[in-house]
Amino acid sequence: QQSGRKYNLFLKRRLRIDKRHQSKDSIFFRDGVRRIDFVLSYVDDLNKEWEKKLERRKEFESNLQKAGLELETEDKKESEDGKIFFVKIHAPWEVLITYAEVLNIKVPIRENDIPPMVENPLDCVLFPLRLPEKVMHPEPDYFTAPFSKDKQELYLINDESTFFSPSMRNRIVNYILTRCPYGTEEGKKKFGIKRLLSNGTYTAAYPLHDCQYWKKASDPNCDSERYTLYMEWARFLRFYKEQPLVLIRKYYGEKIGIYFAWLGFYTEMLFLAAVVGLICFLYGLFTMDENMSSKEICDPAIGGEIIMCPLCDRDCEYWRLNTTCESSQYSHLFDNVATLFFAIFMGIWVTLFLEFWKRRQARLKYEWDLVDFEEEQQQLQLRPEYEAKCTQKKKNPITQEMEPYLPLTSQAVRFCISGATVLFWVSLIIASMIAVIVYRLAVYAAFASLMENTQTLQPISGLLTPQLATSVTASCLNFVIIMILNFFYERIAIWITDMEIPRTHMEYENRLTMKMFLFQFVNYYSSCFYVAFFKGKFVGYPGAYTYMFNRWRNEECDPAGCLIELTTQLTIVMAGKQIWGNIQEAIVPWICNWWGRRKARNNPENLYSRWEQDHDLQTFGALGLFYEYLEMVIQFGFITLFVASFPLAPLLALMNNILEIRVDSWKLTTQYRRPVAAKAHSIGVWQEILNGMAILSVVTNAFIVAFTSDMIPRLVYYYAYSENEDSPMSGYINNSLSVFQISDFPERNEPKENPENFVICRYRDYRYPPDHEKKYLHTMQFWHILAAKLAFIIIMEHVVFIVKFFVAWMIPDVPADVKAKIKREKYLTQKILHEYELEKLKERLCQGDKRATEKEFIATEGRMELSRAM
Repeated sequence: QQSGRKYNLFLKRRLRIDKRHQSKDSIFFRDGVRRIDFVLSYVDDLNKEWEKKLERRKEFESNLQKAGLELETEDKKESEDGKIFFVKIHAPWEVLITYAEVLNIKVPIRENDIPPMVENPLDCVLFPLRLPEKVMHPEPDYFTAPFSKDKQELYLINDESTFFSPSMRNRIVNYILTRCPYGTEEGKKKFGIKRLLSNGTYTAAYPLHDCQYWKKASDPNCDSERYTLYMEWARFLRFYKEQPLVLIRKYYGEKIGIYFAWLGFYTEMLFLAAVVGLICFLYGLFTMDENMSSKEICDPAIGGEIIMCPLCDRDCEYWRLNTTCESSQYSHLFDNVATLFFAIFMGIWVTLFLEFWKRRQARLKYEWDLVDFEEEQQQLQLRPEYEAKCTQKKKNPITQEMEPYLPLTSQAVRFCISGATVLFWVSLIIASMIAVIVYRLAVYAAFASLMENTQTLQPISGLLTPQLATSVTASCLNFVIIMILNFFYERIAIWITDMEIPRTHMEYENRLTMKMFLFQFVNYYSSCFYVAFFKGKFVGYPGAYTYMFNRWRNEECDPAGCLIELTTQLTIVMAGKQIWGNIQEAIVPWICNWWGRRKARNNPENLYSRWEQDHDLQTFGALGLFYEYLEMVIQFGFITLFVASFPLAPLLALMNNILEIRVDSWKLTTQYRRPVAAKAHSIGVWQEILNGMAILSVVTNAFIVAFTSDMIPRLVYYYAYSENEDSPMSGYINNSLSVFQISDFPERNEPKENPENFVICRYRDYRYPPDHEKKYLHTMQFWHILAAKLAFIIIMEHVVFIVKFFVAWMIPDVPADVKAKIKREKYLTQKILHEYELEKLKERLCQGDKRATEKEFIATEGRMELSRAM
């Protein structure tokens, strides 16, 4: 009986559709003429809030119609699940031209007659990477001017229904929706679709995709841009192709377009860094057998005879230096002379990247009509939430109009709460890092004992040393803690930013960005900073070790240095973050959409409407791009701040970003509702964050080369202490290890067993031997090495900074040809506008309009002469 009712319902729908001769997979109203610019959905649930929600909807939709919008409602009986109502919104011509003027939208006035750039001689080589011309440039380039209702004859209006692109139309409708009132509650005026979504009056508000992504729309009036983007951009098999940025901008708006332009440019620049990093890694690989330090460590006659002091108290035993043979060989992969070259190279590369991006951004601003775009147009408008929550008003000194404001006392209280919350979470990260350090100190002895007594681990004991096992497990534990803290802090950051009630959209984004970045910076990089700059630096010496909390002995570095441990930490955190990020971005939305559409996918297309298909997709959200930028900026920190320890980091980032571009494009095109178009002329505050990290990276890499790697001690030995002219580095290992007399061990440190009755042991430091008058004090070589390290830091920083600032000075932010084109376009646009005004005045004079005086005529001609002179 139930299946019979479903079949009857199916027949009714089929007859209804056949009667209309229109597929429901359409982006038009039932008349097939008026385009659907926005869709609202709601569920008519009969709970205690039902009547209140109904009143809100009636008032809101009535006010939308008063604003000029046209509405068409789809009854819940028409929906796939029989529960959801859909309100389709169309913006007629009068509404579009009114708000186009309000939003200062630029529209075409004449086709661009400026000759294109000279062809690149490498075009033949790069031809396989190119996309078809109709995809890269789907429409001609035009001179544009801000729209004005009074000058409609000036613009190239061939068809009113297509003059404003769908992204412009949904931007205009969204502007109206966010400011439309819906009544008064608790004595306060309520308005905006965001509030109606948050209180459940509506369940969703979104513009429509123009077609299904896997096939073109059957309607010839539809451009099927989503299909083109999927076929030419969003498929992974197109990973080697350039991005259709003009089409991305046209379909999604400038804000999303500028993100993909930046991500693509960053990926292109990474190619150079990845190649140089790979060469440096290969240099370390091919010179591994020539490394004298690892040769001496591995030599049974040298490393096999050197007895090292225990690495923990009581439970650890004396050990021979040659047990670290394999790890010392692998550390040479990253700790060699190429490390210094690569650190300097990356300091210059990051400057080139930032300066060339400014030039690329300037070109995009010209090509996308953003030259005169002011943030006031979009970002500096008051947020609806600010207007709703601020009841007090004062006069704006600029506009001389009354507007809401937040009292200073309220701001101070909110900032104190916000600051205390951020400080608490940063302290929580530092506490978790200390907990991981305690873990490292506590489990080292357990790993040492386990590997010593377990026969099955003997074959790999040379490669998997207790230090490496501790480092790897601690890095994995640290990564898990990072992900858990991230999950909670993201929600806390949004909550405290909402609590601050920022005045404008720009303020909101900037405050949230700084909170999130500060947290992520400490969260992701704190463990790397510990290994790079603290581990092994405050150990003390046998008999006088330093302890954390007076209980756990501080960690020592491997005899070959701490750099290999920093590399391990960096690789696990960086690779783990990228893998987890791609799982979150691609697999999770796909599973959610698959689960949500598991019933509807069996329905015929004419029953599963376009608005229902999009309703079942995920919401991209206002902060969607924020998380994409944050992910890439954190990655940028990994490949710049610690790149001296891991030359392959840019290669890992390059491979990730090639995948990232296609994953982001795929999910945006196939898994998410169409975002509301928004304007942006730059990457915003992220530019300043990148500049700050670029400067910090020079300092961190100089300290890594000086204090974490073994390069400076080796150079000091080579030039000042070597006694073998034929092989200057022979004897370095023996020279870098000090002698300790075992009888000097206090009871707390002395091992429980000494079966071979060793008399002395060695440790990594530069101290006098037990028979010297300055017993266990630092030798002069220690001070020479320290002086050399400090001198190296000062010299490297100054050299790299001088080169950076010189390169930045040499490269202008705006290309010369773009400057010329901007001036040319301004001149031509002014000329066209003035000619238009002159023609209108002539018409009025001919018609005998007394208001069109001779003075007006002369003034207009004077403006034309002035524009020519300029």
